[in-house]
Amino acid sequence: MTEPRWRLPAEWEPQAAVLIAWPHAGTDWAERLAEVETTYVALAAAVTRFQRLIVVVADADVRTHAETLLRAAGVELARIRFIELPYDDTWLRDSGPITLADGDGNFQLADFRFTGWGGKFGAEQDDALIAGLVDAGVFGKAGHRRIDWALEGGGIESDGVGSVLTTWKCLSQRHPEQSRAAMDAVLMDSLHAHRILWLDHGYLEGDDTDAHIDTLARFAPGERIVYQACNDAGDKHHDELARMGDELAALRTTDDRPYRLHPLPWAQPIIDQGRRLAASYANYLIVNGAVLVPAYGDAVDDEAARIIATAHPDREVVQVPCRPLIWQNGSLHCITMQLPAGLVD
Repeated sequence: MTEPRWRLPAEWEPQAAVLIAWPHAGTDWAERLAEVETTYVALAAAVTRFQRLIVVVADADVRTHAETLLRAAGVELARIRFIELPYDDTWLRDSGPITLADGDGNFQLADFRFTGWGGKFGAEQDDALIAGLVDAGVFGKAGHRRIDWALEGGGIESDGVGSVLTTWKCLSQRHPEQSRAAMDAVLMDSLHAHRILWLDHGYLEGDDTDAHIDTLARFAPGERIVYQACNDAGDKHHDELARMGDELAALRTTDDRPYRLHPLPWAQPIIDQGRRLAASYANYLIVNGAVLVPAYGDAVDDEAARIIATAHPDREVVQVPCRPLIWQNGSLHCITMQLPAGLVD
């Protein structure tokens, strides 16, 4: 019997569902709970137009409340499955499963250690979330591999054919004792990648993930990369994101061709109580037949959606209001995790 040939699928491949956790008064959303729930309702409405949604809830009361809001918005509850589990926060891109597939209907859940973004926040319950979902039977017969190495899903991008894109700033913060070569070895082993592409530049003020790649640059079909640019020469991000753009232009595909690059427009600074928030258009979510794009109430929202549509042809673009999310330093992609087709019933 041959061993499975695992790979990390690209996000644009067929999906079974999207996984989220509902915000509640016991999370950091408490102060603005009603406001952020409007985003979660809009997200649920958008996802369930195209596929199933799995919603983790803290208890029966949170479920009942979420159902009431969703029903009032006309969301099709038959396309939603609720799972009761404890969680610290709702950033499931980082605490949810990174799923490998072998092409023959077998799956392996890569369960990396979740440290609350390098110990910035409590994360004990979030670190146990994947095991809880496995015990709840969400993933059928999928294998579950616990990996004692800190990594968040938002810190990596996969093209589905063996290339993984990441940032040195993030992973060197998580593993200051390791060299780049050592981290290459861990990532290639655990993700079954053929190569790791590193960016040394790029950050967003107000982002406490230490420059997650999903706030900066995303693989897209047809050897494309969509990335957050800054065209305001007076903005403190301008030079750093320009250097990142140069790094992306220097990358080559496995066939030694340059990637087709799609720079995204720059939203005007959003300041909340003296603090600048990280409004990245690169933090979009791909689902079956559509791309869900963050909108921040900025003049360039529509231009960002148009560019993302160009990079993801033949998909409907749906804008989701995400200004409430960036108050807690993340956006649309950060609160979601896609699950590959066949992983859940």
